[in-house]
Amino acid sequence: MSIKKFVLSALIVLYGFFAFGQNQYFTTKLPIVFINTDGQEILDNPRIVADLEIAWKENDEPNNTNDAKTHFNGKITIEIRGSSSQMFPKKSYGFELKDSLWEDMDFPLLGMPEEEDWILYAPYSDKSLIRNVLTFSLANQLGNYVPQCRFVELFVNNEYVGIYVLMEKIKRDKNRVDIAKLKVEDIDGEELTGGYIIKIDKTTGSGGDGWFSEYFNKNNTKTFYQYEYPDTEDIQSAQKEYIQNYINEFETAVYYEDYDAETGYPSFINTNTFFDYIILNELSKNVDGYRLSTFLYKDKNDKLNAGPIWDFNLGYGNANYLNAWEPFGLQLYADLGNDGWQNPFWWSALMADPAFANTFKCRWNILRERELSNQRIYEVTDSLVNLISDAATRNFQRWPILGQWVWPNDYVGNNYTEEVGWLKNWISQRLTSLNYSLPGECDGTIPVHVDEFFANVFPNPFNERLEVQIGSETNLAVQLQIFSSSGTMIRNQRIQVIGGINQIEINSVNLPRGMYIYRIFKGDIEIVTDKIIKI
Repeated sequence: MSIKKFVLSALIVLYGFFAFGQNQYFTTKLPIVFINTDGQEILDNPRIVADLEIAWKENDEPNNTNDAKTHFNGKITIEIRGSSSQMFPKKSYGFELKDSLWEDMDFPLLGMPEEEDWILYAPYSDKSLIRNVLTFSLANQLGNYVPQCRFVELFVNNEYVGIYVLMEKIKRDKNRVDIAKLKVEDIDGEELTGGYIIKIDKTTGSGGDGWFSEYFNKNNTKTFYQYEYPDTEDIQSAQKEYIQNYINEFETAVYYEDYDAETGYPSFINTNTFFDYIILNELSKNVDGYRLSTFLYKDKNDKLNAGPIWDFNLGYGNANYLNAWEPFGLQLYADLGNDGWQNPFWWSALMADPAFANTFKCRWNILRERELSNQRIYEVTDSLVNLISDAATRNFQRWPILGQWVWPNDYVGNNYTEEVGWLKNWISQRLTSLNYSLPGECDGTIPVHVDEFFANVFPNPFNERLEVQIGSETNLAVQLQIFSSSGTMIRNQRIQVIGGINQIEINSVNLPRGMYIYRIFKGDIEIVTDKIIKI
């Protein structure tokens, strides 16, 4: 080996050792969680026994890896969780707390309501690290139950594995989905009416028993409903029959456009929960929204509710398929192609009822005044980024994926600042788009204006079609410049913008395949610059 190669190899080893050492001893704003399996591998199934320790000061003081692990110190059973996320080297986990007799044990981890079932979610392909927590934080203001969660830093068997989110598992509980406990003997009368939790999701992961809808969605698919509570082992035949019939009657009413308040679909659902569920999935343009990781619940003597919300790691433009990266268009009506998991037909069909659509639009307008105003969303985003900023550096030392494509990224930033900046810009464009594209009309609608200039070029990558979307409060002219990868200007086009949303098609037929840089100017001020790729 040459001296040059030897020195290079030594530097790589030393850098890895230094980075590992940095991640072993540090001070952080976040709680520090330690899991020790005594050398056992954590599996998808079955769960294994492990020790859980947590160092956390409840008075918001910084935590140190050398602190006493006094917040919690006990036994757990743990397994890998998730479906497609299991392909990532950074694994998510589900675990249960156990007492000295190996019985389930409730405990208020990190100040959250006491329970025994918990999840350690691993943000990996979401390089902002905040998409799930951002959505849950915004949703928490809307009045429905939202799983509580906390950012932590995690060690497994003394190895630092980065930023995780400790969060509540969706389950029936007085502090979670607060519905009646359905007992084995509850097989008739009003006792049979609840509570139930139903899931629409892949059958991998925690998927279980269920039934298919009697109605077709797009692409000749039928929705598969799974029993979440009671689960497959506990649910009785009469209970299965009851909840199947209830949802079938709801679907039938929607399918045949029975909008009567007493006998039609409104008699089966609490529409306010459906409004908020749609709003949160459209805000994030969640490519899995409605069709995967979707929950419905029903209490005793009550109607069906949408929620709780779950799984937004592929939202906010973080997917390179089904046009999910574009901040325009509605997932409610999305063309999902030949994907085997289609939106249940009733999500979009509900909007065919003017009463539903118009009340929905009023709900959106009200939330846009405060809970989902631009300012509020930016404040929550910035606060989360500030909270984890130091920990993010350690996370990406452990998982050096910044600047690299990870399935199913559309945008790949060179550093954490670029990832967060892209996310915030996407949210800004999404909010403006939704103001104009969400269905319904509201009497006394709060006026919606384009209160800040935005510009975007899409799709990216593109082939034959390339468009520019520009929003402006006033009429003005902008300049679009496109450069080759070598820096040669190949397009310099003046675009006249009328106050509102403008969408302009750019002639790209003669552009050869490759990477380009575009710049958009408002006067002498450069508003946006980014890469686009023709394939």
